[in-house]
This record gives sequence, structure tokens and C-alpha cells, in this order.
Amino acid sequence: MTPTSGPAPLHFKIVIDAAAPHAQADFWAAALHYEVEDNSALIEKLLGFGAAPAELTVESHGRRAWRDLAAVRHPDDPFQEESGTGLGRRLLFQRVPEAKTVKNRVHLDVHARDGQREQEVARLQGLGASVLRQVKEPGGEWVVMADPEGNEFCVH
Repeated sequence: MTPTSGPAPLHFKIVIDAAAPHAQADFWAAALHYEVEDNSALIEKLLGFGAAPAELTVESHGRRAWRDLAAVRHPDDPFQEESGTGLGRRLLFQRVPEAKTVKNRVHLDVHARDGQREQEVARLQGLGASVLRQVKEPGGEWVVMADPEGNEFCVH
């Protein structure tokens, strides 16, 4: 195989506006079986250098975290040891002042194991999600749900 001369693929994360980023991160970490990122080592380092004020941090899960940001990452993906930042499948929740008011333009599709959609929907409801509607179309069936802040997602 010969090397390509084109540009390398870009790394990305999905960023979701939130009123309570840490609560959203906790919900989605449980929903997806992901891990909440631990940025405490980086935060402590920045605080020690005076590069970040303590007012930008909170305590979450018994450790220092950014007040207005929280992220979750797939447990099998690589991450930066120094910062705790995931380098693979990742969701970042950022605090915004306004509430969600309209339908999402982008949403997540969660795929349950074969024959497990109903159980997965019930598990997600137990975590705080709500069922908005069930869809049955010639192309398939799925359940449209909302996370605790009203962001729509589908369970297939």
C-alpha cells in the first residue's frame, strides 16, 4: 500500500450546549457506558501556575473539574494522560445561559443489542430520559427520547 499525499483525517468531538454540564456528562456516561473525563491533574497544574482562577472550577466526583465544561469518552479510546482529554469518541458538554427551545439539528442514535431496545429504553428512562414517541416506518422502528435537558436522541 502506498502512502497517500492527501490531508490526514481531522479529529472531532460532539459539543452539546447544557445548563448543567456535569449532570449531562453523568447521564450520558451512564447511558453510553462511557467514562466522565478526569481533567483534575491539568486543572491542578494550571491553578498552581496561576494560569487559571479557582472560580472556573468546581468539585465533581471528588475531584477538581471545570465549572462550565464536562466531557465523556469511550473507555477503550486513547486519552492524554496529562490532561485526561479523550482522543477518540467523545461528547463535550458546555454551559450556556439559554435553555433549549427548538428541535435539535443534530442528534445521537443509540443502538441497542438485537432484541434489547425495550430494555434499553427502560434503562435510559431510569437514568432520567423520557420517551417522546415511538416510530414505526417501512425502513425500521426506533424510539425517540429526550435526555434530562430535553435533547432528542433515538434508540434503535
